[in-house]
Amino acid sequence: MQQEISQPKEVLWNRNYIAVCSANFLLFFSFYLLLPMLPFYLRDTFATDKQMIGIILSGYTITALMIRPFGGFIVDSFPRKQVLLICYFSFFIFFAGYLAAGTLLLFAIVRALHGFTFGAVTVANSTMAIDVLAPSRRAEGIGYYGVSNNLAMAIGPSLSMYMYDHGISPSYIFLTSLMAAGIGLCLNASLKTRPRELVRDKQPISLDRFFLTNAVPESLMVMYFSFAYGILSTYVAIYGRDEVGIEGGSGLFFLLLAIGLIGARLLSARWVKRGLLTRNIGAGMVITIIGFTSFVLWRTPEGYYTSALILGCGYGAMCPSFQTVFIDLAPNSRRGTANSTYLTSWDLGLGVGVLLGGAIAEHLSYHTAYGVATAVCIIGLAAFLWHTAQHFNSHKLR
Repeated sequence: MQQEISQPKEVLWNRNYIAVCSANFLLFFSFYLLLPMLPFYLRDTFATDKQMIGIILSGYTITALMIRPFGGFIVDSFPRKQVLLICYFSFFIFFAGYLAAGTLLLFAIVRALHGFTFGAVTVANSTMAIDVLAPSRRAEGIGYYGVSNNLAMAIGPSLSMYMYDHGISPSYIFLTSLMAAGIGLCLNASLKTRPRELVRDKQPISLDRFFLTNAVPESLMVMYFSFAYGILSTYVAIYGRDEVGIEGGSGLFFLLLAIGLIGARLLSARWVKRGLLTRNIGAGMVITIIGFTSFVLWRTPEGYYTSALILGCGYGAMCPSFQTVFIDLAPNSRRGTANSTYLTSWDLGLGVGVLLGGAIAEHLSYHTAYGVATAVCIIGLAAFLWHTAQHFNSHKLR
C-alpha cells in the first residue's frame, strides 16, 4: 500500500496577512493613543463636566455604530481593497480635525464624524484580513489578528498618558495619531489581492443584507460585555486618579489589561481551532465577572492593577470566539455582514456604556458605574448559559 503523501500546511503569516495586521495595529494604536487622554483634555481645555464628557465621547461610538451595518453591505458588494483604502484614508485625515477644533462644539462634531470613519474602516480591514487567510487557518488567524488590537492597547494608552503627564501638548498626541494612521494607510495600499465575485442579489434589499438576523441572541451577549468594557476603558484613568488616588498610573493599567488579553488569546487559540467556542466564551465571561468584582470591591492600587490583568484574560478569551461565532453563523457571501454585525453589537453596547457611565458618575460616582457594569455582566452570563450557547450550536453553518 502506498503511503499517503501529506499535504503541506497552508501558510498563516503570508505577506498580505502581515500587512493587514500591521495596518490594524496602527489603526488601533492611533485610536487608543487618544482614548485615556480625552476625558482629561476635555475637562482641562474646555472645563467640561463628567456627563458632557460622556455625551461627547459616546458620539464617536454611536456614529461608528450607525455606519457598521452599511459597512458590511458595502464590503460585500464592492471591491474590498478600494473600499478599504477609501475608509482608511477618511479615518486618517480626521485626526487633523482635532488639531483644528478650537471650541467644544467643533471638537464634538469632529469626534462624531470621526466615528463614522472608524466604524467603516474596522469592518473593511477585518473582512480583508479574513479574505487573505487560508481557510484552514481562519479561526487561528482571527485570534492573532485580534492580538494586533491588544498590542495597540498595550502601547497606545501607556504612551499617551506618559506624554500627557509629562506636559507634552495634546496637539503632539493628535499629530502622532495622524502619522500612525498614515503609515497604516500605506501598508494597506501595498496589499496584493485577487478579484473576487461580488454579491449581486437581484432580490430587494432587506434587513439581512445589513444585519445577520439569525445572530440576535449572540449580538445581545456581545452588547452586555461591551457595555461594561465601554465604562472600563473610557473612565479608568480618571477613576484611578480621582477615586483610587493613583497619579499617572493608567498607562500601567492598560499595559496589564493588554497582557491579559494577549495571553488569553494565545492560550485559548487551541480551543478556538477545535471549535469549542461556547466553552471559551463561557470561561471568559466568568473570568470577566471575577475581574469586575475585584475592581469594584478592592479599591486600592493593588486591586486596580490586579483587576486589569484578570479583565484582560476574560475579554481575551471571549472576543476571538465571539467573532468566530458570527462568521460560523453566516454563509461565505455574507462574511462582511457577519463581521459588521459583530462590530455593530460591540459598538452599541460600548456606546451605551460610555453614555450611561458618564451620567452615573456625574450623579453618583465612577465606582457606582463600575458596579452597574458588573451587574450587567452577571445578567449576560445567565442569559448565555440559559439560551445563547444552545442557539449557536443549533444554528451554526460550520
